[in-house]
Amino acid sequence: MNRKLEKGFLVSPLKMKRKTQRVKQECSIDCCALCQLSENCPDKHGEKITLKSHKLTVHYFCLLMSSGIYQRGKENEGIYGFLVDDIKQEIRRSARLKCTVCKKNGASVGCSVKSCKKKVHFPCGRQHHFISQFTGLFPSFCKNHSPTQSLPVSSCVSEPLCCSVCLDPIEPVLSYYVLKCPACHGSWFHRECVQNQAHSAAKFFFKCTLCNNKDTFQKEMLRMGIHIPERDAAWELEENAYRDLLQVYEHCDANKCLSHKGRDYSSQQGLFQILRCTLCGSRGVHRKCASLKPFETNWACEDCAEAEDGRASLPRQKESPQPVLQRRNVTMKRSLSMTTLQSVCKRPSLSEGCAKEILLKLTSQLAQNSPSMTVVVNGNAVLESAMDLVKRSNFNPCHALVVKFTSSKHTPISPTGPGDARRFFRLLVQKLQNTIFEGPDGAKNLVFDAQALREDVYFDVGCLLSLNLVHGGPPLGFFSKALYQCLFNFPSETPLTLENIGNTVFKDKVKKIQDSESLEELREAMQLASEFLEVTGCMRPVNKLSDKHTLVNDIVTFHQITRMQLPFQRFREGLKTLGVLEQVQMFPGAFVDLFCSSPDKLTAECVAALFTVQFSDKEETSAKESNVVTFWKHYLLECEVGRCATSLEDVLIFATSADVVPAVGFRPSPTISFFHPLDTAGAFPERQPSSNHLLLPVVPSYQVFKKHVEYAVCQLTVMEGI
Repeated sequence: MNRKLEKGFLVSPLKMKRKTQRVKQECSIDCCALCQLSENCPDKHGEKITLKSHKLTVHYFCLLMSSGIYQRGKENEGIYGFLVDDIKQEIRRSARLKCTVCKKNGASVGCSVKSCKKKVHFPCGRQHHFISQFTGLFPSFCKNHSPTQSLPVSSCVSEPLCCSVCLDPIEPVLSYYVLKCPACHGSWFHRECVQNQAHSAAKFFFKCTLCNNKDTFQKEMLRMGIHIPERDAAWELEENAYRDLLQVYEHCDANKCLSHKGRDYSSQQGLFQILRCTLCGSRGVHRKCASLKPFETNWACEDCAEAEDGRASLPRQKESPQPVLQRRNVTMKRSLSMTTLQSVCKRPSLSEGCAKEILLKLTSQLAQNSPSMTVVVNGNAVLESAMDLVKRSNFNPCHALVVKFTSSKHTPISPTGPGDARRFFRLLVQKLQNTIFEGPDGAKNLVFDAQALREDVYFDVGCLLSLNLVHGGPPLGFFSKALYQCLFNFPSETPLTLENIGNTVFKDKVKKIQDSESLEELREAMQLASEFLEVTGCMRPVNKLSDKHTLVNDIVTFHQITRMQLPFQRFREGLKTLGVLEQVQMFPGAFVDLFCSSPDKLTAECVAALFTVQFSDKEETSAKESNVVTFWKHYLLECEVGRCATSLEDVLIFATSADVVPAVGFRPSPTISFFHPLDTAGAFPERQPSSNHLLLPVVPSYQVFKKHVEYAVCQLTVMEGI
């Protein structure tokens, strides 16, 4: 017989089967119908909700993140708006889907990328780096498609040492387990720590622990899968959390209490009503104990009365040995920093002509055989293409640039070389002068632009200028001496003047202050400029005319230095690209002309000296080529004096794509060779700007030579202008 014993009695198989079914039913009601787990952990799985009438239990997060269900009801219907019929339909749908983690059926959460077929239970997904966003349509993403964080290229924040929530050491690598604040980039934390903080602080108090940013921080944390409850903070929900604040001090602190009912007794009114100190509220006394009349309500304790009268004194504390040691360490550090400064100052100074040599050493960083970066310039959008370049995630300043110009997006792009990079930088420097700079040509200053600061344009422009200098672009030559001094402190003893400020309404008002000839005129000029003076913090009473010099000096210092600290800092950070800033700070005298002085005007003799002539080996042909060299030099002279349709700059652009000698010089050096056409009627000069090579036709007369060279150069000028 197939029977089992239960407490000493025989049990029939039918009874045993019914009992097993009842146990399974009870277990199924206790388990979540979606993930099949019975755990009740609101922080991980959300609230565990059971509808006994429907014999249904689900975790709220499992329900919320399920891919095939939507909230079609009102908030009080079903489970927070999820109708029971819809929930059962989702259970039936997910019962046919196998979890890619545990290989069991019931996977209700799928990756939101349509091409991805991964499906998991919500708890399984959390264990395998699924990110579920508790916002919008509540999407989920698998490990391969989940959102990530990255530091901006311009970030100057040092690596974190610890989690800003738990203060335990943290690995300074952004990952699923390590997140950072998007606002300050300096607050890093464990995912588990910031999730616990979100559950505690909730929506109204959840913010970065370092910079206190709330809006940007919460948006980023929601994007990275952190659940932020929409409720009050946990400490606000505790029962009687603020009960202590409702208690008032009721104790008589007199030296001798006269109350027969004790020091804690306080009548509603009269002589034995306890009055609290009106200043601190933490001391009390009976009216009678303080010899106060029944109508008196103000009383101050002894400590507060002494402080109010100025008779209180704080005890002097003895210095501990630790601060002395700290001061000693500070002194040692200061002496070390001075030693380092002196060693830097003792470096041999370089002449101004050595800037080219310094930049040539920096070009050794450029990787010759590494993958190049392609820059496509549509029409005249040189600046836009350059800004897009430095904002790329894979941007590397050491990689070579391949620049491709096209007149429209539909025009095919021809093969390019280094010559187009020189053309790119030539046009870029012209465009950059009108971005964050103001002032006359050749003497521009940085302008304060809040939008440019917010978009980090100062860093981008500094980075592009460094690229230009090292990658073979032209000298800058448009910085004002004042801007160079503010950036690099050279010359160090030259004071800033009012002339260093650009032509603005502000300058005109300050000019009137400087030109005042009497105290009355000075005060009148200050009144006219009162709005500007209040902004600069320079609005002050003046008692004599000589005060105007200090006032103007303070205004200029604020306008040129104080308010520009952050733009200067970001601009210098950009100039650190490829080590340019370090070299300029080390040898400011060598670079001052490169930044502040326009390149010398080209002369025929200078252009001719740039090119090395390569003659043929045969004497017969080399004699004809010598005549062409004479034609070439004569043509350059006519360009210099204006007897040609082209300028020397146009000729240099034709040969090298540069209108001046690059900051690092030409690499390779420009050369000239010759070709002997059978028919001189169509013999036009040919250019190879990638190698700085110029091919001149051997023609019988100067008139033919000039006509053909002019035509070729003018054609290029017209084509570049299209």
